[in-house]
Amino acid sequence: MQHFDLIIVGGGLAGASLALALREARLRIALVEGQPPYRPQGLDSRIYAISPANVEFLDAFGAWRHLDARRVAPIRAMKIAGDAGGFLQFSAFDSGVPELGCILESSLMACEFWEAAKRQGNLTLFCPARPEQLEFRHDAAVVRLGDGSSLSARLVVGADGRDSWVRQAAGLAAEVVPYDENGVVANFSTELAHRNTAFQWFRDDGVLAYLPLPGHRMSIVWSAPDARADALCRLDPQLFCEQVGAAGDNVLGKLDLLTPPAAFPLRLIRVPKTVAPRLALVGDAAHGIHPLSGHGINLGFQDARELASLLAGAKPWVDIGDERFLQRYQRARREETALMQTTTDSLRRLFREQAPGLRPLRNLGMSLTNGLPFVKNALVRYALGAF
Repeated sequence: MQHFDLIIVGGGLAGASLALALREARLRIALVEGQPPYRPQGLDSRIYAISPANVEFLDAFGAWRHLDARRVAPIRAMKIAGDAGGFLQFSAFDSGVPELGCILESSLMACEFWEAAKRQGNLTLFCPARPEQLEFRHDAAVVRLGDGSSLSARLVVGADGRDSWVRQAAGLAAEVVPYDENGVVANFSTELAHRNTAFQWFRDDGVLAYLPLPGHRMSIVWSAPDARADALCRLDPQLFCEQVGAAGDNVLGKLDLLTPPAAFPLRLIRVPKTVAPRLALVGDAAHGIHPLSGHGINLGFQDARELASLLAGAKPWVDIGDERFLQRYQRARREETALMQTTTDSLRRLFREQAPGLRPLRNLGMSLTNGLPFVKNALVRYALGAF
């Protein structure tokens, strides 16, 4: 059996960023992952919006500065349209900040994280490897891998996604609420320049977002009811482009498809307890939110940032697997996570509700907010600093 201080199960963005953030800690770390990341040919259809606070986090352990800047697009403005004339606009210039966030491909980050992990002195990679058994003892947690080998550590972190094996093996409850929607993603070249503007439309058939990519290119996330999402994915490329363009008021002119549409199911996931003796959860293993806010991975990075800070600051005599110690992490992350889950879920419900008289009221609320600069700036600054 191999002994460590910390075992991280899941080498995705949240798990890998946690390991990298602990590069200078006096901890022996094991990272267990089924397969290394890879770069697809051309553009990756999985795109993330990264907040300035998380750009700072990634830069703190050296990852951000090594990303290919030619594949990163800053967001300098956001335009949000309601379903009956409501309008809300945010500007980095008006808020006195360089950018509202950055858009980049998931695999760009994942591959950079993985290369850095391979060079990290206090980190041992187990890949390809799959956990098959999790046992909690008084002084350690033991993870048995598929090849028969075993790892022990004072703490196990589940960073293995929304269907977390670690969460289930540890018996931690999760409330999973299907939205009966799919997020349809695809990349396009555009006739008109996006000017580093992100667009979002609340529509009867879901929420459509245009996210700027470098050059005359953009990515979409269309959160649509299952039947509508399935119909979109079955369209021929030209018709799909036409429908995406029309749904976005043709603000970027003619669209040409760069990557075929793909869809993933949307679920709200609430995990009442994200820590237990010798266990902590981060990222999608700890929570799931609707993508209309674009903050899913930002929550995961902030989980990693908070837990890494706690572990790195622990005195040598502190048992990092003690639940009382880990509850500091849970308390630190609970409010932020609950706020984002409640906000995104409430917005989705508000714009799906078809009660008489509600449509003009919700659109009036958007437009009134747009006319209050101090409220808009407060919303922007909260997003910049919190996520």
